[in-house]
Amino acid sequence: MVREHYDLIIIGGGPVGMALSLALRESGMSVLLLESRELPEKAEDLRPLALSYGSHLILHRLGVWQALPEITPITKIHVSNRGGFGRAVLVADGVGVPALGYVVNHHDVFRAMHGSIQACDIDYLEGAQVTRLETSAGQGQVEFQYGGTTKRITAKLLVLADGGRLIEQVEGVTQHVHEYHQWAVVARIKTGIPQSGIAYERFTSDGPVALLPMGDYFALVWTVSPAAAKEILSLDDAGFLARLHGHFGDRLGNLIDTSKRSGFPLALKYADPVTAQRIALVGNAAQTLHPVAGQGFNLGLRDAWEMADEIIMSETEIGAPAMLARYAHRRRIDSKAGRVFTDSLVKLFSNDDPILSGMRNLGLSVLDCLPPVKRFVARRMMFGARG
Repeated sequence: MVREHYDLIIIGGGPVGMALSLALRESGMSVLLLESRELPEKAEDLRPLALSYGSHLILHRLGVWQALPEITPITKIHVSNRGGFGRAVLVADGVGVPALGYVVNHHDVFRAMHGSIQACDIDYLEGAQVTRLETSAGQGQVEFQYGGTTKRITAKLLVLADGGRLIEQVEGVTQHVHEYHQWAVVARIKTGIPQSGIAYERFTSDGPVALLPMGDYFALVWTVSPAAAKEILSLDDAGFLARLHGHFGDRLGNLIDTSKRSGFPLALKYADPVTAQRIALVGNAAQTLHPVAGQGFNLGLRDAWEMADEIIMSETEIGAPAMLARYAHRRRIDSKAGRVFTDSLVKLFSNDDPILSGMRNLGLSVLDCLPPVKRFVARRMMFGARG
């Protein structure tokens, strides 16, 4: 039975929205989670999630980590520049952690979180299409379609975790968009040399190509132009593997098998500010990043964790201006640093400028020779701007 009023309504029942609700399950807060889609069936979902070590800790505390069926640790990250001498290697032992990160299937994370939601007292509605948001000084109201009827429910705080679909209804918040004119092609690749916990990030003039260890395979995230993506997605398996081998090189031997491929366009999107009257934005509603360095989901998970902490620890009413101001201040540096870091990598490495190419090679070589700097970079990738 859905109530007429809640402490918190989360719009968007994906992993970030579910993480926020799970973090609040013992807080005594009444929470409603609204998801527009039906629960997806188990299918071949090609999207890998590269979880930082910090995200692993959050998911463990949420009780989700233990339910994931397949987890592949990343013990080393090999970064190189195609056509140049520069390279850098980050190793887990050098940072004092068992793994720099982990690769899991997006669908597995969704199902594990959904199972945890069902086991606790959180109201979760699937197929709820939110059509309108309204706020006043004292509360927010959500209007949505569910089961063929229109429902209106109020809450002290509305949290948008919907990827940014409703931002234009939020007064005072602007979404900034920068199109990269690139696509990401994703697949699972079987290589002649078995994966051994090493993740490869190779920068090329077209964009980065990442191969992440995932079970007995590598999860591929290949950044290309829209025209190249269309061509690559039309290739048969043999043609696709030959094209990828020519692009990535011989480091992993022959490429011997591939799954189906899929692709999607890439853009930088971010909201400014991330709070408004009785509203806060988290995850891809607050910022959507380029997949280079795999920071997007990790940043969104930290949004959810710190939002929950602010709600629980706040001495003021949930959703009050002072509480939202503290949350926005807490997330400002981490969000901006993640955005600038990934955007700078794309702009610096996705070109064939000979001067920048020399700078890239030199920078990677210098980074590899300075262990304290490598530890600094690795800790920021694992735990965010606070390190």
